[in-house]
Amino acid sequence: MSRLHVEADGTADASVENVWALVADANTYAAWGPWDEGGYESAGTDGAQGVGAVRWFRTGRTRTVEKILEMEEPRRLVYTVMKGVPVRNYRAEVTLTATASGTQVTWTATWDKTLGGRLVHRALAKFYPEMMVGLVSAAERRQAQGAR
Repeated sequence: MSRLHVEADGTADASVENVWALVADANTYAAWGPWDEGGYESAGTDGAQGVGAVRWFRTGRTRTVEKILEMEEPRRLVYTVMKGVPVRNYRAEVTLTATASGTQVTWTATWDKTLGGRLVHRALAKFYPEMMVGLVSAAERRQAQGAR
């Protein structure tokens, strides 16, 4: 079966650690992205926010539940959607790469090309760039405030 794909890239004038602090903690998502709320349903095997953790996000009336599959702190986070959107075999990856002036962020997702998946693609093609703008801005504010 063919796959659908969305991707957003951004560069933050902030350290990898400052960007990671936002990406790794579902509790911060509503403060910087297009979510209304976010949090955790259960902890992972290596900590509250680690591999195996189940997190949730609400945007409007849609509540999405995700599971963290892989984590290489502070560089890479991989997760899947368990419920909340009509997608099959959803896999998203956030990669942070240090640059001379900050951090390059790449956030990608792929899933099966089904009828529901095609509808989700339209929405996520708009959502991902908006999310990236919020993440970059929040990381830069965090950096300016001297957070580590």
